[in-house]
Amino acid sequence: MVEAMQDAHVVVTGAGGGIGAALARRFAAAGARVVVNDLDGAKAGAVADEIGGIALPGDASAIVAEARDALGGTVDVYCANAGVGSGGTEAAPEQVWELAWDVNVMAHVRAANQLIPAWLERGGGRFVSTVSAAGLLTMVGAAPYSVTKHGAYAFAEWLSLTYRHRGVKVHAICPQGVRTDMLAGSGSAGDLVLRPTAIEPEAVADALFTGIEEDRFLILPHPEVAGYYQARAAAPDRWLTNMNHLQQKWEANRR
Repeated sequence: MVEAMQDAHVVVTGAGGGIGAALARRFAAAGARVVVNDLDGAKAGAVADEIGGIALPGDASAIVAEARDALGGTVDVYCANAGVGSGGTEAAPEQVWELAWDVNVMAHVRAANQLIPAWLERGGGRFVSTVSAAGLLTMVGAAPYSVTKHGAYAFAEWLSLTYRHRGVKVHAICPQGVRTDMLAGSGSAGDLVLRPTAIEPEAVADALFTGIEEDRFLILPHPEVAGYYQARAAAPDRWLTNMNHLQQKWEANRR
């Protein structure tokens, strides 16, 4: 699989740090030519300089055409990694919900809309969606994040079932806690739920490459998430009761 990435044209959004930077470094180490996208131009430039890539600052929703041009006309792998970790309940301001939908879901939809036609024409392409275990399960204290990550997972799943027979590969990465700025900003809920088992961003990149090698859609850097997901499907009321106990523990800790 490493050989398959030699000279591949790769785009990673949200790659100025965290998981995105780890993905960019991993693809570059495998011989790929990487476009490093981030809203923060300085961070994108620093990572691009480090790996010999191409910095492309800006909104992840609007960079596909420019990234394609920068890579000489083709994108082989697109990593839809940019995301926002919006907390709050149903009462979160509509602007918070809109931003979460726009970044966590619609940026993926817009990218696929521009990438899929060319991939179908040539018979191949790879779409990597950084979702979250919250997209399979949920996250206490973070309704906008949980709901939109469910949407991101559903869209990746739909892409895979729709186009896999036409050569399009799709991977959904669903980690729990990862030691990034997003985890640092997740507050007491992150401290309770995510921090105890948090892993380094590089472990997420390693899990993706293993999943690509094994041709797997669902990438679980925390393998225990598979058991939680099965429990949720098999006994939803029991699972919800257990999650509600976690919610109550979080509420008690905040007093």
